[in-house]
Amino acid sequence: MTRSLRIFYIALFLVTLLVLGVWSVRSFFGFSTNADATVLNGRWTKAVETHYDDEFPIKRLGTNLWAALDFKLFNEGRPGVVLGRDQWLYSDEEFHPIVNEELNLQGNYALVEGVRQELKKQGVQLVMAIVPAKTRLYPEHLGEVKPASIHANLYKDFHARVAADKILAPDLLGPLQQAKHDGQQVFLRTDTHWTPEGAQVAAQTLAKTIADKAPLSGEPQNFVTEPAEKVTHKGDLRLFLPLDPLFENLMPAPEPLQKRNTVAAQDQPAGDDALFANTEVPVALIGTSYSANPNWNFVGALKEALHSDVVSYAEDGHGPILPMLSYLKSDAFKNSPPQVLIWEFPERYLPVNNEIGDADPQWVAELKQAGARQQNVAVNTKSETPDRAQN
Repeated sequence: MTRSLRIFYIALFLVTLLVLGVWSVRSFFGFSTNADATVLNGRWTKAVETHYDDEFPIKRLGTNLWAALDFKLFNEGRPGVVLGRDQWLYSDEEFHPIVNEELNLQGNYALVEGVRQELKKQGVQLVMAIVPAKTRLYPEHLGEVKPASIHANLYKDFHARVAADKILAPDLLGPLQQAKHDGQQVFLRTDTHWTPEGAQVAAQTLAKTIADKAPLSGEPQNFVTEPAEKVTHKGDLRLFLPLDPLFENLMPAPEPLQKRNTVAAQDQPAGDDALFANTEVPVALIGTSYSANPNWNFVGALKEALHSDVVSYAEDGHGPILPMLSYLKSDAFKNSPPQVLIWEFPERYLPVNNEIGDADPQWVAELKQAGARQQNVAVNTKSETPDRAQN
């Protein structure tokens, strides 16, 4: 290599560094931190490092290139997503085997029964809303990857177990499949969750079961649901495909989402006899982001279908068990227990070792033990019945 060529390469390298440096510095325009972040306590420095790391162009370039290679060559995304056909995305929680899955299953079954017993002590009727997996409703868009064997009969087995524990749990799969057959999209293409249409179908099914088997006391309240803004929705599963901004054209297209808003009807009866007493909670809802995220309007759909107010204690990002444990220890449950508690529980969380947060592990273990004892009694009683009949 001649001296001139070496100088040219050095200059090109320095220019590249300068351009990348200027690009990185540009990201600090408008950058700010919290008031409590100072140089002395180190928080300001940490915030700057985090911001620079997130905005560093080489990192973004490398991330985009690597993701594009995985996407185009191997039809794969980052851990967390499984790519289907026709731009459909699925959560990998519905596919992979789970460590200690059988132990987790039995523990979660026992915990559900233990929760039922705790609710019963307060006179609360438990109703399970078991959300079927997206792969169960839209298997036609799956590619070569299939769900692990543990998921094959999970929904059916979950229903059989809660039925044995005498817990109300209407089938949501059948009505959702019927709605799909009728032309409604009940789960989002690029998201883990159901659509507002799917949430409405589930709410109507739950309301019918409650009206038939656990009717609410008090005068009914009318709610109406109206269309809200129509937005372009970028599903949460797209986050596992870090292709933008360089390869945004490779990403599954966003999808339209017609939001809904449910409000109390104007023609409500007036006076002290109207509706429920202010201190009485007719229906409470515990669940995951299927319930907590207002995009799906599940709470509103329940209000309209039940003709009742619904108080939601659902939480985003914590699974179905942690919000329930938190609620059982809350003043809201101790002081104003509801008539009916709907527990929204996606089937895919059943074989998982769910987080319990700050809940006392000993108390959680006691709930499981109480549930397991009751289940053992039910099994033994069932096995003894044929013998007694023969005698």
